[in-house]
Amino acid sequence: MNLEQLCKSAKQARRDIVTMIYRSGAGHPGGALSITDIMTYLYHNEIDFNQWPRSRLVMSKGHAVAIQYVLLHQLGLIKDDECYSFRNINSRLQGHPNIKTIPQVDANTGLLGQGLSIALGMAAAKKLNKDPNKVYAIIGDGEMQEGQIWEALQQAAHMKMDNLIAVIDYNKLSSHDEVNTVCNLEPLADKLRTFGWFVIELLDGNDMQQVIDGFSFARHCKGKPVAILAHTVKGKGVSYMEHNGDWHSKTPTDAEYKQAMEELQ
Repeated sequence: MNLEQLCKSAKQARRDIVTMIYRSGAGHPGGALSITDIMTYLYHNEIDFNQWPRSRLVMSKGHAVAIQYVLLHQLGLIKDDECYSFRNINSRLQGHPNIKTIPQVDANTGLLGQGLSIALGMAAAKKLNKDPNKVYAIIGDGEMQEGQIWEALQQAAHMKMDNLIAVIDYNKLSSHDEVNTVCNLEPLADKLRTFGWFVIELLDGNDMQQVIDGFSFARHCKGKPVAILAHTVKGKGVSYMEHNGDWHSKTPTDAEYKQAMEELQ
């Protein structure tokens, strides 16, 4: 997809995320909206479900799974009639990724901090099999406080996993508090470089052109794993959700839903 098509798809994805959570009465809109632009790019331009082997995408911040579901719906892998069964009993679309019901999500996640280790294992297997495809791990900034993340960062650099791209959704908010108030990550870019990673910093991770350029550059990095440090806005696209930790996990009221749909036209 080109820039215009990606922007259009991202806006539709935001509408669908809010609608899905509104109809189900549960979900995590803030972190799904912050990573929408990056996920839209990856699913439309890097992950090809029509080939095998293919690139893999591990959503380590699994609570934001609504963005995966709406993009898989755009790709025709989730049908219209089940798209809004999100978190219903017996629905395939539960509150965290589950490869038993939706194999295209690539990994079961949700217990924060484990996704990068899973992605590292996939990247190592691809190296052994001489598979040229990439593995992408989507990591929340809150889970960067987990020790397992740093163990995986260290091991990936040691193994020179240049087929692994970690995307850090740096929206600065966790459940309610500021991430760096709970446990300061800074200087995060310098720490990642010290651990042996290439670092590509997106000053606006919600700007689709920056996203395209960042991944284009990452594709040519050799000899080290790549970390894309994306500065994003939690709740991006809906004014009352933006920069507001209360919308980490919250359902819009009727009036809030109407306002969100108007803002996302």
